[in-house]
Amino acid sequence: MAKQYWLMKSEPYVFSIDDLEREGSTCWEGVRNYKARNNMQAMKVGDEVLYYHSNAKPPGVVGIARVCKEAYPDHFAFDKKSKYFDEKSDPDKPRWYMVDIEFVSKVENVEEPLGLADIKADPKLSDMELVRYGRLSVQSVKKSEFDYVKKLAGL
Repeated sequence: MAKQYWLMKSEPYVFSIDDLEREGSTCWEGVRNYKARNNMQAMKVGDEVLYYHSNAKPPGVVGIARVCKEAYPDHFAFDKKSKYFDEKSDPDKPRWYMVDIEFVSKVENVEEPLGLADIKADPKLSDMELVRYGRLSVQSVKKSEFDYVKKLAGL
């Protein structure tokens, strides 16, 4: 199967691109949206990810990550002490999944990412899921969009 491309959002105060760089890799837990979960279940090792800071000023693409472990049950859904606990999720039939991603690169100045306003203003990116379905935390990205965003961001 051909490599796929994605965009994953994280608030920088929760887990920033700097955190990912420092740790090297992380599990992407806590996704509680079915479309985003389905996207993660479609991910394969080696797929590339635009790392996006949401709830930032400005929000935008701050780096590149790579999928290093395919979807597996999000065990936080079964942990009553976790903020991601879901009483309807069953370990024998998990509802929620996560993937692991690893750091690849980041923009030189994370405080000045390739911002959402710039992405929305660019006609070449008008069909991006980020523009059309802004709130989704894990989105698919076309290879042409990925390559173009990477170039614009200086990655």
